[in-house]
Amino acid sequence: MKKIGHRGAKGHVAENTLESIQKALDLGVDMVEIDVHRCKSGELVVIHDFTLDRTTNGSGEITKFSLQELKKLKVENQFEIPLLTEVLDAISGKCQLNIELKGLNTAQETCRIVEGYVQNRNWDYSDFIVSSFQKNELFQVLDRNKNIPLAVLSKASLAEAMILAKQLRAKILHPALGIVTKENIAEAKTAGFQINVWTVNDSEAIARMKALDVDGIISDFPDRF
Repeated sequence: MKKIGHRGAKGHVAENTLESIQKALDLGVDMVEIDVHRCKSGELVVIHDFTLDRTTNGSGEITKFSLQELKKLKVENQFEIPLLTEVLDAISGKCQLNIELKGLNTAQETCRIVEGYVQNRNWDYSDFIVSSFQKNELFQVLDRNKNIPLAVLSKASLAEAMILAKQLRAKILHPALGIVTKENIAEAKTAGFQINVWTVNDSEAIARMKALDVDGIISDFPDRF
């Protein structure tokens, strides 16, 4: 079962920062999960929310700020907002990476970067998962490059996620912990899907996921299992 660090190691260090990702690597994760948005100047930045207010000392929508402006802000008063490329360079060969397309218009630039790292930086397509709740973004990835592994995120219905995944030719499902049952996990596995569950933090939930034989656990505390 894969140990997947949620936004790095969110339970230990500020989420979606290079320092949090390094902490996840130090804890021996098999994969790191991050979120990307496209900023005003076009770059993909690693941050979860559509706005700056919760995690930084800035305020407003990410899409209205250039990279130069975003780099002047601080996450929890000490960390920088990283670029997707900076995360890739930090991970390089140490684990796999799950890129969640959080914002709109993120698919094409994500594909371009992934393709570049596969062609020039010794990465393989199997080192990546691209996931999203935004099905239009996932279809854009499929249309551009069928070699990039896709995952369908779901917090409502695993059955509906399986239908969408089949349309996307995706082999991976990322259900929320709250929708997971013995029956729907068995059904998904029988249908040939890999299943990584989020966000699994306490010992009881970790034990239940192990008993269900899921393929991966996405956790704020990847050192707990």
